[in-house]
Amino acid sequence: MKSTYRLMGIADFITLANGLLGVAALMFIILAVEDLQEPYFADGVKTNYIWGAMTCIMLSVIGDIIDGPIARRYSKRKLLGGTLDVMSDCISFCVAPALLMFVMFGRWGEASPAWTISLGIAAAWIIVTGMLRLARFQYEEASDKVYFHGLASPGNAMVLITVAALIWLQPATGLGPDVSTECIFCFEPSNSSVEKPFFDFVILPVMFISGGLMIADRKLPKNKHGLPMKISAIQGLAILFGTLLSWAQSTDAGIDLGDTKPQFLLYSISAILLIFYIISGPKQSELQERQQLTESE
Repeated sequence: MKSTYRLMGIADFITLANGLLGVAALMFIILAVEDLQEPYFADGVKTNYIWGAMTCIMLSVIGDIIDGPIARRYSKRKLLGGTLDVMSDCISFCVAPALLMFVMFGRWGEASPAWTISLGIAAAWIIVTGMLRLARFQYEEASDKVYFHGLASPGNAMVLITVAALIWLQPATGLGPDVSTECIFCFEPSNSSVEKPFFDFVILPVMFISGGLMIADRKLPKNKHGLPMKISAIQGLAILFGTLLSWAQSTDAGIDLGDTKPQFLLYSISAILLIFYIISGPKQSELQERQQLTESE
């Protein structure tokens, strides 16, 4: 035990805390399963465990951002840092978000097998591509490049939370047992009585796209300084405040849609910034690379 402790630096304790936040998110997800047996909008949006899981993931994102600078400035022991970081990120930004999507959009066990299987495959895709992304990050860690190849795993978590929250804050469809749902996107039996958010089928392509971006060769800036860092900070704060506000409201007996407007606005800001970051990523990476070359001359 003493020998293991000697290998650890200050940042390693933050990394361990990030991993524990991911585990806490998984515990919230497990607790949410029972709550989600209730009708979606019967008495308001009773999803306090869901918002709790999102909050844990976002706090882990913040911890992941700050542990790097702390390690470089204060920690002299870096023997465990890289390995711990990969394991922590896999739990918090791959496994937890994937299972969160599966539970949030599983349609309370009343979905058709086609939808359930598709959602399960998408969740597995997020985990697999996340593992590959983290393995590549470990391989390229020594690089002094100012950009990542592909979307970072915390970015994947932010994409999924943003889109899921925007969908979740929509009203239910109001579908009942007498309403036919012959929709190739809905994957729902025609006699289903499940009530679900509008556009919940959007989560499937988003999950596949986000996973694909993690293993893509697209250059995306590391957000350590300049415009990318400001965008990342604003986006992270928007998601965190939106999630905390939703969590606070969901602990009441019930809320109406009007009460969710501030959260919807915050998540919309996050979505716009995410799109901007992904689209402008290669250009921003080139600008930062030129600046780095200029400073080194």
